Amino acid sequence: MHRREFLGAALMQAGALAAAHSATRHRFANLFPPATAETLKPMAVGLLIKPAEGPEATISRVKNMGFTNCFFSLDGYIGKYTPALAQELGGLLQKYGVTATTAEVVGPGRLVWDFEDGPSTIGLVPRETRAARIDALKQTSDFAKLLGIPQIQTHCGFIPENPRDPLYDETVLAIQEVAKHCATNGQRFLMETGQETPTTMARAIKDVNQPNLGVGLDTANLILYGKANPVDAVDIIGPHVHAIHAKDGKWPTDPMKLGQEVLIGKGLVDFQQVFTKLHKLGYTGAVTIERETEGPQQIEDVKQEKIYLERIISNLQNG
Repeated sequence: MHRREFLGAALMQAGALAAAHSATRHRFANLFPPATAETLKPMAVGLLIKPAEGPEATISRVKNMGFTNCFFSLDGYIGKYTPALAQELGGLLQKYGVTATTAEVVGPGRLVWDFEDGPSTIGLVPRETRAARIDALKQTSDFAKLLGIPQIQTHCGFIPENPRDPLYDETVLAIQEVAKHCATNGQRFLMETGQETPTTMARAIKDVNQPNLGVGLDTANLILYGKANPVDAVDIIGPHVHAIHAKDGKWPTDPMKLGQEVLIGKGLVDFQQVFTKLHKLGYTGAVTIERETEGPQQIEDVKQEKIYLERIISNLQNG
């Protein structure tokens, strides 16, 4: 089948499935008004949290550590979205005066974060898990709408660099389907950087051709996957960036494993240059800390990283 015919037929099928899902989604979406929260300052530093690990504990930690905003990682809730959960999370956000800027899921299904099994397990590229992940993203979009969260994000996976690879067209259609669904909820859909080169991501954005599609820039992932220097990547995908994961890392030295994530300021990300370029492009969204340590050490690391990032941002905005 010719590529254009394939795209057209697939879009018609996706449209029929979306219509069947629509009635249920809209009934659910009107059960609660969006949560209210304070307006964030430009480039406000926030924290990535997993509320399924304890909603009040995680959201109160955001407030207690001096953050005004957070990024919801919701994989622990896939298949468990209910009006009651929306009411609980929305109430906690209001109670602690915290804004949830973006919601993300990367499952369901097997996920291996390496170069060997990653291409067949991560994102919307793998055929085996694609339908389930599209559905999870749509459900997350509907749920996030209840909370007034304006952005949905995921890893789209190892998008083929060869645009003639059949998986490339299939992935473009999958991204397009999710982006259109998010648009009906008044949301952006963001592709998180990592598994693909910035040029491949820019090509996919062009081919998906949806105005609400953008980029969630993970500053370290570009390095951890050996794909690009984030400073240079901004020259390619900067105008599409609507969220940032502030994270640091080093290049991979084992060709089968990702590079090492490290404390911000100890790796290879030049945050001064990245933020300067994004500031010139008019970026005003959140800067979300994602530190992949655990327990008390994570808290101590995040405290240091918050000071480090806020100093750069303050100097940039006041300079």
